[in-house]
Amino acid sequence: MDLTGEPDGYDCHRDHGPYAGVADFLGRIAADRPRLVSRHQVELYAIAPRLDHAARPAAEEEPIRFHPARRTAYLAYGAAEFVAAWADTLRQPVTVRFDHVDSADETTVELLAALTRRIESPLLRLDLRDGGPDPSTPADPTPEALRTALGDSLARGFYHHAARTAQRGRGMVTPDGDLRHWWAFTTGLATALVALDRAAEALALYHETRAVTDDPKIAMSAAYATAMLYARHLPPAEQDPARARRWLERAVALAAGVDDSRQRTLSTVFYEQGLALLDSRAGETGRALRLVDDGLARLTAVLAPGERRQDLARLRHNRAQVHLALGDPAQALADLDTVIADDPDNCEYYVDRAALHRAADRIQAAIRDYDTAIRLGPHLPEAYYNRAVLQQERGRVARAQEDLERVLAIDPGHVDARIALVNLHLERGALDAAEAGARAGLELAPQEPALLCTLGLIRSERGGLVEADELLTRALARDPDLVEAWTNRAAVRFDRGDAAAAVADLDRAIALSAAPEPRYNRGTALMRLGRWDEAARDFTDALALPGVDRALRRDLRAELARCRRAMAG
Repeated sequence: MDLTGEPDGYDCHRDHGPYAGVADFLGRIAADRPRLVSRHQVELYAIAPRLDHAARPAAEEEPIRFHPARRTAYLAYGAAEFVAAWADTLRQPVTVRFDHVDSADETTVELLAALTRRIESPLLRLDLRDGGPDPSTPADPTPEALRTALGDSLARGFYHHAARTAQRGRGMVTPDGDLRHWWAFTTGLATALVALDRAAEALALYHETRAVTDDPKIAMSAAYATAMLYARHLPPAEQDPARARRWLERAVALAAGVDDSRQRTLSTVFYEQGLALLDSRAGETGRALRLVDDGLARLTAVLAPGERRQDLARLRHNRAQVHLALGDPAQALADLDTVIADDPDNCEYYVDRAALHRAADRIQAAIRDYDTAIRLGPHLPEAYYNRAVLQQERGRVARAQEDLERVLAIDPGHVDARIALVNLHLERGALDAAEAGARAGLELAPQEPALLCTLGLIRSERGGLVEADELLTRALARDPDLVEAWTNRAAVRFDRGDAAAAVADLDRAIALSAAPEPRYNRGTALMRLGRWDEAARDFTDALALPGVDRALRRDLRAELARCRRAMAG
């Protein structure tokens, strides 16, 4: 099989769009190994839609939410796994050349980086070249074609390309000459910028819009978008619920002037969900629930059966969140069941429902929902992580480890997964793996208290008491409420012969935690100091706490008896 591409290699120039070059490469593999495709269908269809013969243009799918920007990293991980599986079937060396890598779209760069990290087969070599033959640049598109491309990129979550497309479109039209297209490019650019954490630039675009037009429909949309920036997208210090509410009220007032009664209802209900969000955040959950219920009733009245199911699902999802805030998880679950029935391909809904199942101790149901979220996501790190936690709780250590390693392969900066995997190694007594994992995590997050604490515990287990003390002290400087660090440093100082310092650390741990272990440890340190009556009180208090396991209860009773003998003698 010849996979070296065209004579000049695979052209990755951004002028050819997201995943230029790499999509063609994946398509060649898919044609040669169709059985591999079934295991990576979601990511392959997202990267190379032509492989999905039943697909409609992404912009026609009317997604209930825009994809998060990080989704492309998850797609890249899945595609790299696909290529690695293909590489393992090679029987002779293959070199694949990619040109114009220095001018590639961000999606292409990300996927090539994932391939470079993942490919281990000695038979596959990736030849990544900057420059190359002159790219065949497409003819200048019409505003209509650019607008279609913009909608497609936004719907697929390719925000860098969407921003470039929108900027190109804004350069072709003016608000005076073609307001309709100018606004489409402007609001599309703002949407892309928000997804790329550039909300302040998006806000400036909406201010510009108000300066150049007073078109009521555009003003209405811009008011709502501005409200959402102040409510959730600007940096926390710049968010302003009161200002967000004023812009939402402006949007609702403008919606009241829409001539078409059906569109008037749809717009009003949609904007009022923003008010419900603000009410819920402000603790006015009853008012938020009334807004959502009223919105559902009004939508149902104007929609035909089966129409706009995703819009209805969005409102029911909002209502589920409000029910949770009201302390009614059963009603929240009922809403989520309906949401998933109406919009079964939205992975985030399964993650939300899994959390409810987990809280109710329906562990198998939670795992099933995480399984589905992973399949639809694809490769959501949080779903893998949460599933790992459940697997570990059920004693399925190997499965938990596999999921945690998968999280870190997708997102090496996932600190919680790193901590969980290190602790799993520690529980198994695999100190070398635990220490390596902790140090790798600290390279990415040098001041992470939990990793400093765990590495301190590992070093103390290996006799490095001075280093352990330093690490635990650093952890406490970052998080003075970290009980484990106080407890572990107390143990280190006790082992170093400073029982008084150990008692001082355990005083802090006990002030923060009602667990029996710190009291047991402090009692032990107090005995070293000959303070038998205080030690006896700690052992007695620990025995009175709930949840003391049998082994600890036995040790507490033995030490209490020892104290009493010392005090009697």
